[in-house]
Amino acid sequence: MLKPPAHASPLERIWHYAFIAICAGVFLFLIAPLIVIIPLSFNSLPYFTFTEEMLALERDAFSMRWYEDLWSREIWRQSMVNSLFIAVCSTVLATALGTVAALGLSRPHMPFRAFIMGLLISPMIVPLIITAAGIFFFYARIGLTGTYLGIILAHTALGTPFVVITVTATLIGFDHSMTRAAAMCGADPARVFFKIVMPLILPGVIAGALFAFVTSFDEVVVVLFVASVEQQTIPRQMWAGIREEISPTILAVATLLIVFSVAVMTTIEVLRRRSERLRGVTPA
Repeated sequence: MLKPPAHASPLERIWHYAFIAICAGVFLFLIAPLIVIIPLSFNSLPYFTFTEEMLALERDAFSMRWYEDLWSREIWRQSMVNSLFIAVCSTVLATALGTVAALGLSRPHMPFRAFIMGLLISPMIVPLIITAAGIFFFYARIGLTGTYLGIILAHTALGTPFVVITVTATLIGFDHSMTRAAAMCGADPARVFFKIVMPLILPGVIAGALFAFVTSFDEVVVVLFVASVEQQTIPRQMWAGIREEISPTILAVATLLIVFSVAVMTTIEVLRRRSERLRGVTPA
């Protein structure tokens, strides 16, 4: 709400506009580096800075050559295929495991619920470099280093907490009288789940799946520890490109990832509002 309420005092009005200005400043501080990347990806010259021609908005200063380079080079195409394959597989596993865990944790008489919840969301708390090192030493003993299965399982562990949190939030205030009524009418547990529970928690499940997908698609630290040369992903290729070959193609990839992330976050917000409407909660 941009305007303060009519009953606000002069001091409250000052604080209201000051708070908006502070939020706008923080937002600009966080978003400005991302905004700068987008026009630089259309630079016709192989520079990471704005040229005088670009600042003058000359037509010849802008080009799609780096996007064309992205699709024409085999290493980038294979990296994208690898990222999509790993992200989809880990998202399916994380969504299934996280949804089951959230359903169990939603039970009021679940023993050690707080401890299990803390254990499940620990990958979000522990520094990623420590998690990656632990995964590497564990995989080295069982022979999963340098395999797609190892990366998928590692990304599943990183994505499951997001599914658990989103589905658990969806289950808050869930009316179990509907499930009890269905059971009294003779419906078996599987039918109750797929016909009653699943439609109501589906927005939370999809939102958690999108979070898990983005987490896997953007992850680079675990991949650097666990993956081999054959498992080159988009983030790892960007990391290698910055170290070995400074090319605006990286900016083109970053721009596509920004657009994709914005689309995912927009979808999650739409699903959140739909979930609130289904549960009878007025959206904030």
